[in-house]
Amino acid sequence: MLAPRYEALIFAIAASVIGFHVADDSFLQPQPGTAAGDHLLSGLVPLVVLVLAIWAYPRLRAGARAPIAIVLGLLGMVTAAEAIHYWRDGGMSGDDYSGLLAIPAGLALVILGAATLWKTRRRDDRLHRRYLRRSGWTALGIVATFFVLFPLSIAYVITHAARDVVPPAKLGAAYTQVAFTTSDGLQLKGWYVPSKNRAAVIAFPGRKGPQTQARMLVRHGYGVLLFDRRGEGESEGDPNALGWAGERDLGAAVAFLQRRSDVDRARIGGIGLSVGGELLLQAAAESEGLRAVVSDGAGARSIREDLARPGTGKWLEVPTSLVITAGAMLFSNHTPPPNLEGLAPRISPRSAFFIYGEHDQANVVELTPRYYAAAGEPKALWEVPGAGHTEGADVHPRDYERRIVAFFDAALLGT
Repeated sequence: MLAPRYEALIFAIAASVIGFHVADDSFLQPQPGTAAGDHLLSGLVPLVVLVLAIWAYPRLRAGARAPIAIVLGLLGMVTAAEAIHYWRDGGMSGDDYSGLLAIPAGLALVILGAATLWKTRRRDDRLHRRYLRRSGWTALGIVATFFVLFPLSIAYVITHAARDVVPPAKLGAAYTQVAFTTSDGLQLKGWYVPSKNRAAVIAFPGRKGPQTQARMLVRHGYGVLLFDRRGEGESEGDPNALGWAGERDLGAAVAFLQRRSDVDRARIGGIGLSVGGELLLQAAAESEGLRAVVSDGAGARSIREDLARPGTGKWLEVPTSLVITAGAMLFSNHTPPPNLEGLAPRISPRSAFFIYGEHDQANVVELTPRYYAAAGEPKALWEVPGAGHTEGADVHPRDYERRIVAFFDAALLGT
């Protein structure tokens, strides 16, 4: 059995290691293109929590010390998710090394908390009360893990880990390496296939997922731009799988195409998959540079859209969505974007084509028709028979290509 001073010392050392990684990630070695000032919330709040925990730990009873150690230990190991992700892909750098140290530190806190619970367990009451009490605490711990710790961990991962490897280019035509800068100073890199018909389309997001759509459009003479969004591949910035602030990336992509001599600035469109479809709807609503957008698989990206979902089934997911949204706000230093249903009417008179699969994700099936209903003309909607999330091009390739090309031909070429 550890003496109280040694227990407090172990807690302080382990928590300090985790705190060092938080400071390293946020302030000492932030992502390329970002500065320490961009991470004030995500860095200072966890550090303050850790400092307060170190100060309070020796002053608390065992029943409070144990859960604090376990919770901070689990969250501390979650902060290593970025390091594990890039280590697996062979691209560790910067703060990833201090992230690996957070794993043994977090594990030490979990073991310390579990040992404290075990050695201080009550055994002086009746057996049935003892097991009833322990069952209650266990149930509370499971609920807290499912509705708080798990979604908070998801929020951390989606704001810290992204694809860092550029995939092979299979675009069906010659392309050039391009780079352009966002309004907040981030350099984004990608590929561009020059246009043969004076029109160009952004295939989004990333350089891997939309290659099928890119090849399809290239076959019909369209210029196609694919690029790594912020925090992904070779582009600068902090990653965010929910796409928050990604409309700035699209704004920079549109500006790049408008400067191209092979492109008529009035003939620029976009096709987006999943979060890419959501971001294209926002970008089209907030600027006039995109003349036509295809949104394939748009769903919810924060608690705002989840609350707008019809029916009662959403209430099982709303608590988790609320914590993920709050966690993403903390870890990304951004507020959630506007509700897409409110933005959709502002796309008109530019064209919008909404697509979702018959067996798509629940939030997509519920929300895409609402986005379509809110949008003005011209617009179109297609529920792809037998398809899951963004599977239309795989399940019905010919019909998918025919519909997409006809949409862009009408909206961008006037044919």
